[in-house]
Amino acid sequence: MKKRFTAALFAVLAMVTFVPVASADDGNAHLTSIVTSKHDGFERIELMMDRLPTQSLVQEVDEVWHCAKDVLIPVGGQKFIRTTHFSAAMSDNFKPTYTGPRLFAPEGLTNVKGVALCDFESMLYVSVGFDDVSSTYEVQALTNPTRVVIDIRD
Repeated sequence: MKKRFTAALFAVLAMVTFVPVASADDGNAHLTSIVTSKHDGFERIELMMDRLPTQSLVQEVDEVWHCAKDVLIPVGGQKFIRTTHFSAAMSDNFKPTYTGPRLFAPEGLTNVKGVALCDFESMLYVSVGFDDVSSTYEVQALTNPTRVVIDIRD
């Protein structure tokens, strides 16, 4: 009896020992830095990432709210958009991949007045405030280098 119990215990331990361990990568696209620039006819916010999100959406909003708290965020501007990036985050398994500011006014831009960042449950939210209410906007994924760009057109 004791031999069978010992053999069964070793068999269970052997199975547990050889169960594959999950990768440290959480499967999300990770924000690494943000670059802003002014061009003829538009201003650009580039979200530099290690891979592209599965999908990105954009919508106009009246105010900018924190994505996980009931807190209004003071973003400058007269018009606001919020972009939502699915399967994306500012950290990988709680290790930050983006360490820059989560709320800032980009230097050198005249129309874009503020950018706010938030991530929650594998969703990255980037809100942009700008002054010219007639401005149009576009969000697109680009490669080489991998990034999502938010263009605010004059």
